[in-house]
Amino acid sequence: MTPKHPSESLTVLTDLVLPSETNPLNNLFGGELLARMDRAASIAARRHSRRIVVTASVNHVAFNRAIPLGSVVTVEAKVSRAFTSSMEIFIDVWIEDRESGNRTKANEAIYTFVAVDEMGHPVPVPQIEPETELEQQRFDAALRRKQLSLVLAGKMKPNDASELKALFV
Repeated sequence: MTPKHPSESLTVLTDLVLPSETNPLNNLFGGELLARMDRAASIAARRHSRRIVVTASVNHVAFNRAIPLGSVVTVEAKVSRAFTSSMEIFIDVWIEDRESGNRTKANEAIYTFVAVDEMGHPVPVPQIEPETELEQQRFDAALRRKQLSLVLAGKMKPNDASELKALFV
């Protein structure tokens, strides 16, 4: 299987925050943002694998800034690393200043998707070849995140987590 670049999976969703999507403080509901990120990540995973994909986990979400009513929100997702059948998707959320048009990073998240066949069985996916420094950083960190997740779930012994051990030795 030919490796792919993260840019090939890039998915950009831009939308407006409407009144029905806000909390009593007139900010976007966190759950609404999670749904938008899940859709973008799903498309990115599908573009990378060209298979049916399912959400396996939401590994990290940082709600760093409130997203006010009327904001233009852009969700950017792309595959940061591919394993056997799973893919880590890194998501950046931007808000656009209404007057200047300047974009500010508001939030980020990391989701994991698994490619499956029509029966729901995992199938192999192409590997990733990072092109930029940021893509390389996210690619390298993805293995540490995966090992930590496996250790915490009891699916990997801490002594076998070579990438994690390297951080402390």
